Amino acid sequence: MAESRRFDLLKPMIAATVAFLVSLLITIYGTEIEWLLYVAAVAVLGSIAVLGSIALHAIFRKRQHVLMALATFGVYVAVTAVFYVGYEQLRPMLRWTLWCQRYKSELLAQGDPASGQLKHIEWESTGWGPVGPTFVYLVFDPTDSLSEAAKSHRAGRFSGIPCEVPRVQRLESQWYAVTFYTEESWGGRNRLDCSGAGRS
Repeated sequence: MAESRRFDLLKPMIAATVAFLVSLLITIYGTEIEWLLYVAAVAVLGSIAVLGSIALHAIFRKRQHVLMALATFGVYVAVTAVFYVGYEQLRPMLRWTLWCQRYKSELLAQGDPASGQLKHIEWESTGWGPVGPTFVYLVFDPTDSLSEAAKSHRAGRFSGIPCEVPRVQRLESQWYAVTFYTEESWGGRNRLDCSGAGRS
């Protein structure tokens, strides 16, 4: 009986481990599009698994096997959902943890930015097809003036950034990830003027 129970617990534990590893890798290395494709694949495979389990139960009347299959899939979905819901918060923090020294060296090696602007480099960009790119910049803020913007989680115009932005996320003291609106870029002129011309 104990052996059987251990074997039964092994399946959900394996499912949780696989879901954790796959979700972690997609969060670090993937894009939002890849996340959506992955979630769609999990939904399709899950539907097939549920229907298959119901069919097996109807044929063989083995309720325990059906419940175990559903529990295993439920654990997989739960772990995947945690990563998917937390993607926007987790991705920058995981990437920063892994590669902060490289990014810091690259940014600090740059010359002084335009007057009044914070030192920055492009950190990543997303978007495809008809949807233009969304740029995220790594920003070095020696006075931590962006800390309130990061706490408020509100869009706005902040000192040292040339135009309104929807999101500022604190990575550690003096280091921030600043997301620009889609199709806007630091120094560019699109719908917004992010060139910084005329701003101190």
